[in-house]
Amino acid sequence: MKQSLRLGRVAGIPVGAHWSVLVIAALIAASLGGAVLPGAAPGQAPGLYWTLAVVTSVLFLASLLAHELAHALVARWRGVPVKSITLWLFGGITQMEGEARTPRGELEISVVGPLTSLAVAGLAFLMAAFMPGPRLVLSALMWLSLMNLLLGVFNMLPGAPLDGGRVLHAVLWWRRGDRVSADRAAARAGQGLGLLLIALGVAEVLFTSWAGGLWLMIIGWFLAGAAGTEMAARSAREGLGGVRIRDVMTPLPDAAPAWLEVEEFVSGVASRSHQSVFPVVAFDGAPVGYVTLETLAAVPPAQRATTRLDRLARPVPPERILGPDEEAAKLLERPAIGPMAALVTEGGRVVGMVTAQDLSRMVRLALLRRTG
Repeated sequence: MKQSLRLGRVAGIPVGAHWSVLVIAALIAASLGGAVLPGAAPGQAPGLYWTLAVVTSVLFLASLLAHELAHALVARWRGVPVKSITLWLFGGITQMEGEARTPRGELEISVVGPLTSLAVAGLAFLMAAFMPGPRLVLSALMWLSLMNLLLGVFNMLPGAPLDGGRVLHAVLWWRRGDRVSADRAAARAGQGLGLLLIALGVAEVLFTSWAGGLWLMIIGWFLAGAAGTEMAARSAREGLGGVRIRDVMTPLPDAAPAWLEVEEFVSGVASRSHQSVFPVVAFDGAPVGYVTLETLAAVPPAQRATTRLDRLARPVPPERILGPDEEAAKLLERPAIGPMAALVTEGGRVVGMVTAQDLSRMVRLALLRRTG
């Protein structure tokens, strides 16, 4: 999940938000300011309703962050590096580099998020029940308590990719001693849960409220799709056991010298090559980035004799520059962006590349190994 807005760091962990957070924040504020708060405490100034609605919406997003931060801190304590936390339309994502090594570690990482939401719900309820204050503010606290209660309970439903699915996975892994079997069971449970929510949403659309039913259907569709994707990714990782980058890369590809002009490179290399993407290299063979035929074709003919390739090169993230003896499963840790999935270097020089097509073929072959 790409961060559209970076919010800073918490405990050294980069925190950001996807643009879809603005959608959920606006929906929450509209619901609170237009219906919930006026219904709970009538007779107040409209500006007061909307101000408190915005504040409560921000507090709810903060509670989502607390949920994800709990996952991240326990993961780091358990020795799993954490790259970032991103808030988005359906809650939040804690991106980890790797997985828990034991069922207990996974259980602790998974359950702490919902427990944090339940703790926030309890705190907000106690403040609303026993703290003196305006009825409008107490109503907002009760809403915040209810939403966090629902968040904690919903996330504990037993199906991947929800936290409850991770808890189920940890328990099955511990009982069966087989992580692969637990992977499949948790993913299937997630697909079943998604289909159940879709069915409930359809029933609600037909017999009660179309808005609530539509929302259930969207959530169910997301869960079923995410569980299916996770199952495929797990199967691909299993099929890639023992496979190295050198086994899937395009070795010694035609390279684009960074100092050449477009016209010279096209006439001397690109026009004779079967590649559609080229690694751009420095004098010493070190990676600079990559260019595609589309990028080269976009340069106006009058400028091709004076435009150097290093000006056109698109960067490759450091985590996408790998060695030939590293595990090919590393390519699945982050989805490829663009036609270049990875550059392969040895001794600081480019010795191969993995294109998006190579990656797709690798995954298909891994799935065949897994099901064969």
